[in-house]
Amino acid sequence: MADLATKIASADTLVEMVRLRGAENGEAGVFTFGDEQMNFAELDAGSNRAANALLAEGVGKGDRVAYLGKNHHLYFEAFMGAAKVGAVMTPVNWRLAPPEVAYILDNCEAEIVFIGEGFEDMLAKVRSDCPRVKTVIGIDAAGDGASDDIADYRKWRDAHEPADPNISIGEHDPFLQLYTSGTTGRPKGAVMTHLSILSSRLTGEDSDTQTREWQEPIENDVSLLAMPCFHISGTGNGLANIVSGTNSIVLTEYDPTQALELIEKYPISKLFLVPAAIQILLNHPRAAEVDFSSLRYITYGASPIPLELMKEAMERLGCGFVQMYGMTETSGTITALDPSEHVPQGSERMRSVGTALQGVELKVIDEDGNSLPPGTIGEIATRSAKNMAGYWRLDEATAETIDSDGWLRTGDAGYLDEDGFLFIRDRVKDMIISGGENIYPAEVENALYAHPQIGDVAVIGVPHEKWGEAVKACVVLKEGADLSEADIIAHSREHIAGYKCPKSIDFIDALPRNPSGKILRRELRAPYWEGKDKAVN
Repeated sequence: MADLATKIASADTLVEMVRLRGAENGEAGVFTFGDEQMNFAELDAGSNRAANALLAEGVGKGDRVAYLGKNHHLYFEAFMGAAKVGAVMTPVNWRLAPPEVAYILDNCEAEIVFIGEGFEDMLAKVRSDCPRVKTVIGIDAAGDGASDDIADYRKWRDAHEPADPNISIGEHDPFLQLYTSGTTGRPKGAVMTHLSILSSRLTGEDSDTQTREWQEPIENDVSLLAMPCFHISGTGNGLANIVSGTNSIVLTEYDPTQALELIEKYPISKLFLVPAAIQILLNHPRAAEVDFSSLRYITYGASPIPLELMKEAMERLGCGFVQMYGMTETSGTITALDPSEHVPQGSERMRSVGTALQGVELKVIDEDGNSLPPGTIGEIATRSAKNMAGYWRLDEATAETIDSDGWLRTGDAGYLDEDGFLFIRDRVKDMIISGGENIYPAEVENALYAHPQIGDVAVIGVPHEKWGEAVKACVVLKEGADLSEADIIAHSREHIAGYKCPKSIDFIDALPRNPSGKILRRELRAPYWEGKDKAVN
């Protein structure tokens, strides 16, 4: 096993990782989905078949393939098949409205789309807007009898040999493309490489690659994969378990009843949840009856956690907690607040998002990019191998985000203390985080502007007890217009995902603007955030 660990540590692509695990650790389980078990040998052989099937479809290096569906173990097999031919997997947020799904499928230029069960109708609605899509494959017999032009994944895969195509893949080759909410109203495809995904998921002898205790695989480790695979938190955790050689119990989507049942059924030792999901879990009637003794760590992120909720979680669940901070553009986590820093009585450091992970550099800069001293608020910038390669077909946006020295602007405002702990205080970009989902006002405003009776609109985030933040629209109606709050919210649902839609509407006479016409969102937000020590929740 020590020899395998050495080989794993030297592997520079996920493709090589799957080959090694399949050859030398093949009987070990990697994914459990319902009653189905998949071991590493099956993942390796199945992804080889999928790779050969993709080659037969004309898919090659640099091509994008897409996935529209909920969590599934066969998503990861298809993903690894795409990786073995040098193609890039693009999972699509299934919660989006049809126009948003159509934009992503068209923008990524995918000719092959894998779909999960129940998404045939969604794809049918958008197919005419995605002329490049030529082949649709139902990931779990989703197409069986549903449509003549949807292939069954297992039959499609098994029509090809399990021989490895042995295509040369390098650490800098693109591997994964995740779409982020856009400041201009259009999502951007963040392109990750094998290196960016692997850089903080391996251990090594030098200090730059030494992982922390909670990152180390535990013998017979079992993780619950509950976050959606269209997020880096979902796909990233699945990939991390491939690297560590441990088993993931894959949950179709987060459901507290199922999560509690699986924690009882399997010795779940690790899981990642957003704070809202932790709260939902604790509020479940059965939470008081479940034995959580197998849990070693809960990692959480995407939004801060209230101290009272943290206290309750520590008392009820009895495990270590790790707060994570990162973004899609950094391939996930770049800082972490270790379990030792979580204390029931709270502390100043618990207001932070921890310190930089191995190999990650942090600095706080002013508008001109100059470094600021400890304790001074500015924009947080980061540099590491974890940074994305760039935005798909958006060179200008990439250059605005990552400078020539490799520093990536996060869009978050905060400061570093003398000990390197990072504190988030606000957002440079006008982003809202609700229930762990990133929402940019421009996306919502574009949808609302489409209503003929709306003359002007600004969207802000306001505090929300359950979801952290909620979307509020400040609307100026055109003269003579007669719209209700319900009318506007219903209109928005036709154009954007439900979680992006305003939860409340303020009708106002005019939006506050500066002399150049820019909306003064801070003035709109100020009354709702009064008395809080930071303008994020």
